Amino acid sequence: MEKADILIHGCAILPMNGEGLIEDGAITIKNGRITFVGKYTSATNIEAEIKINAKGKVAMPGLINCHTHVPMTLFRGIAEDQPLDAWLKKTIWPLEAKLKSEDVYAGALLGCLEMIKSGTTCFADMYFHEDMVAKAVEESGLRGALAEGIIEAGNKALGERMLRESVNFAKSFHGYANRRVSAMLGPHAVYSCSPDLLAKISERASELNVGVHLHLAETQTMFRAFGKKYGSSEVEFLDKIDFLKGHVLAAHCINLSKKDMRILSKRRVNVVYVPVANMKLGLGTAKIKDLTDLGINIGLGTDGPASNNTLDMLETMKIAALLQKLIHQNPVALPAYEVLKMATINGAKALGLEEKIGSLEAGKRADIILIDFSKPHLKPLHNIYASIIYSACGGDVDTVIADGKILMKKRQVKTLDEQVIMEKAEKTALDLLSR
Repeated sequence: MEKADILIHGCAILPMNGEGLIEDGAITIKNGRITFVGKYTSATNIEAEIKINAKGKVAMPGLINCHTHVPMTLFRGIAEDQPLDAWLKKTIWPLEAKLKSEDVYAGALLGCLEMIKSGTTCFADMYFHEDMVAKAVEESGLRGALAEGIIEAGNKALGERMLRESVNFAKSFHGYANRRVSAMLGPHAVYSCSPDLLAKISERASELNVGVHLHLAETQTMFRAFGKKYGSSEVEFLDKIDFLKGHVLAAHCINLSKKDMRILSKRRVNVVYVPVANMKLGLGTAKIKDLTDLGINIGLGTDGPASNNTLDMLETMKIAALLQKLIHQNPVALPAYEVLKMATINGAKALGLEEKIGSLEAGKRADIILIDFSKPHLKPLHNIYASIIYSACGGDVDTVIADGKILMKKRQVKTLDEQVIMEKAEKTALDLLSR
């Protein structure tokens, strides 16, 4: 008789591997990997140390947040209803200048807690003191594609120092926490890093064999200013300096010409659609249909909790779908199943992790969530994909498993002390504001 570490049974399963819904399904996990996905009747001869009766629940891959700044939980609600330029210069950057590593750690733990509670098992982060984010990932049990941020902003010495720090982070933390952390280099944006620095970042990423995570074509103002200065768009410029080789993760991608889109497609750049923060800051939205028509892979991100204001990917999925329907005035512009792919298998591909996570298949790492469908707002169940995208919320996530470890069961987080983390983050935020 086969022996597993965990057996999940009695649930509906959305494998997100191109195959359809499995009713009355079972999943087995051993040594952090999925060993079986299928009908429960085929798994009845499997013994397991832990058995989870998931009747009334839906099992699906853990959600993947492809762009965020998790420690910014500390800034949630303090820079509201402002344009991006003022938001950054008047509030966020002055506060970030006061940040200490222990502040980042407190904010990152709070963010990890929030993500576990709302079904995210993997996230791509770009921030400062990223070693503290890696430490929070290790403690929480989550998975992270992490990048130490690089900003030059006209100060060459600063840019060089931050590049060194980003490279050192990648060298030290790629494969950290039992390989749950993968590293990237994190240039803030084309307008905040010089051409020379960007070329060096691209070169170092190639040498280290890691990806690059940046903000791209986010605002109309920057789009115009950049065009005036360099005589090209941000995308054309990056292509000209051969920056778009290798694995590039580009967040936002709102202000793109047709030529820009063709370049992104040709260079196989992964785009992150960030609907909530883009709407909140009044920036517009990425044209998802145009990008997907060109075969561009799209992941989904919340952005940081200062500009969203949550890390709830279920909320982001709903708004992602609705926003495209609105701008195209077409209810079929972005169907529910396509949004679910963005938050699972497409997100895994965007982070270069599609061989490990993003779908429920034997051999992949066990990043799995169970959504509890025994709720009034999820009844009756006619279309499971529509119910998840348009009706479910973060609070409906019952169980979270990452890398084969149970992080939350029946809404009780096993790896973190919720009360201690929330109190510490609140105290840290107040202290930061008073400095």
